[in-house]
Amino acid sequence: MPTVISHAVVPLALGWALGPRRVDRRLLIAGALAAMLPDADVVAFKLGIAYADDFGHRGASHSFAFAAAVGALGALASRWLRAPPLWAAVWLALCVASHPLLDALTDGGLGVALWWPWSDARLFAPWRPIEVSPIGAGFFSLRGLKVLWSELQWVWLPTLLLAAPLAWLARSRKEAA
Repeated sequence: MPTVISHAVVPLALGWALGPRRVDRRLLIAGALAAMLPDADVVAFKLGIAYADDFGHRGASHSFAFAAAVGALGALASRWLRAPPLWAAVWLALCVASHPLLDALTDGGLGVALWWPWSDARLFAPWRPIEVSPIGAGFFSLRGLKVLWSELQWVWLPTLLLAAPLAWLARSRKEAA
């Protein structure tokens, strides 16, 4: 998995690109937290649930069904998020879905259960350039630095390079109006 911090980069950059009129600060923060949420499944290790189980790491919480469920909760909380219900649902579902899609690009682990509950198959992308992050204290090591470098190259930089022109375009349109 990419580090939990890198999972937040996608919604933060997209929110920056779309601007505060489209993505209110509350919705932006909720999106960043939602993008990190699937990794709460590491609690399963403490509960004796095996990695490869449906509710183990990269299982049900890394599925499109889970992303849709979080999106539905976003629609219910739309007033607090200061967004129309459909937009809150779509935004949060996309933020959560970005998590397993990034995990599928890593070079380790068991893959992600994207299609759970219809399939418990664990999938990887055909191209896997991102170094998998060690879980727990192993992150604070030379290997952790190597993972961060990989994420800077394959997550942070490409995301910012895509978001920057969109943000510039949005600002240009705003100034022209």
